[in-house]
Amino acid sequence: MQRPGKNKWIYLISPLLSLVFMLFFISPSFIHAETSMQGYKEVFQDHPILPFFNKGERTNNENSDKQYQDLEDVRIIPGGQSIGVQLETKGVLVVGHHKVKESEGTKSPGEAAKINVGDTIVEINGQKINHMTDIKPIVDHSGKENKALQVKLKRGDKFMETNLQPVFDKKEKAYKIGLYIRDTAAGIGTMTFYEPKSGKYGALGHVISDMDTKKPIDIKQGSIIHSSVTSIEKGDNGLPGEKQASFQTQEKRIGNITKNTDFGIFGKLEKGVNHEKYEESFPVALSHEVKEGPAKILTVVDGEKIEEFEVEIISSVPQKSASTKGMVIQITDPRLLEVTGGIVQGMSGSPIIQNDKIIGAVTHVFVNDPTSGYGVHIEWMLEDADIIEPDNDNEVAA
Repeated sequence: MQRPGKNKWIYLISPLLSLVFMLFFISPSFIHAETSMQGYKEVFQDHPILPFFNKGERTNNENSDKQYQDLEDVRIIPGGQSIGVQLETKGVLVVGHHKVKESEGTKSPGEAAKINVGDTIVEINGQKINHMTDIKPIVDHSGKENKALQVKLKRGDKFMETNLQPVFDKKEKAYKIGLYIRDTAAGIGTMTFYEPKSGKYGALGHVISDMDTKKPIDIKQGSIIHSSVTSIEKGDNGLPGEKQASFQTQEKRIGNITKNTDFGIFGKLEKGVNHEKYEESFPVALSHEVKEGPAKILTVVDGEKIEEFEVEIISSVPQKSASTKGMVIQITDPRLLEVTGGIVQGMSGSPIIQNDKIIGAVTHVFVNDPTSGYGVHIEWMLEDADIIEPDNDNEVAA
């Protein structure tokens, strides 16, 4: 029998090679990326899936398997408790400028020194600034000596220095620098979880920002405190609702705060916390395990009583890397809708449970639809709580 020529062999096997090529490269991660795009469009645009064929990167499924091995033995107790939050800033935060009346008119010395709202004053004349009360004696001394202050600032991640000349305020008969400053912050939120062996906890699900500057607060230390919900201002379209609550400074402190990150506040419990619903620990679910459909949240709407409420997972994006808006949820529980109108301020951190696993926390409300909002996947909170190690295997060297 005559053997086919070389060109004829190539002609015969080319279709087969094409089929093999297609089967090999159209991987499960590619199919997964396409189907996940059926989720909520706005969220997906914030967190695009990287091409499955990038050199040096794992597919979504490979990353999930790696993290699941890290998480399979993790068990945490869901929260739901209303907590008061008190923070002390690192340094003193600049929250505004004001004019100082002097003999030649009015001006803000701080603004003239190019000190911006959102800057943190960390040192003056080489002396560390921890509290607002540290500043006045230095300003008085430099004013009387007619010397400019050497001010060290933190702006974002950078440090810088400037000279600031105090001005004598004729009306108040004191030296002023023309800055509004703050060294503490307080508010309420909801605990998401705690790990019974270590006492580590996570709460809120989002960063705490200063109410005036809208910038994340760089914390020195802080406390979480037992809190009691006294009333609720119901949410409506265009106007978010709010929990009103009371707490007593340090008398009911239950833990410290060591971190304020994009995914919440974190620290260790110093006292036991009560849970009417659950005392047993729960397993957790990774983002790719979360399904569209029914779930429940735990939160407080009256006093300190933790209650379960029904919600619907409208969309969940399997996330390859840490990101804050992983889920869209909708409140479906008739009683919660009657009491709150949906998601309200102070509900941030309420744990979300699906199929007997903790999957995340409530974080944001849609202003034009208070029945709906965002949730964060639990794995990113567990990383910032130092309960699991971050998965860095998908990093690519430049």
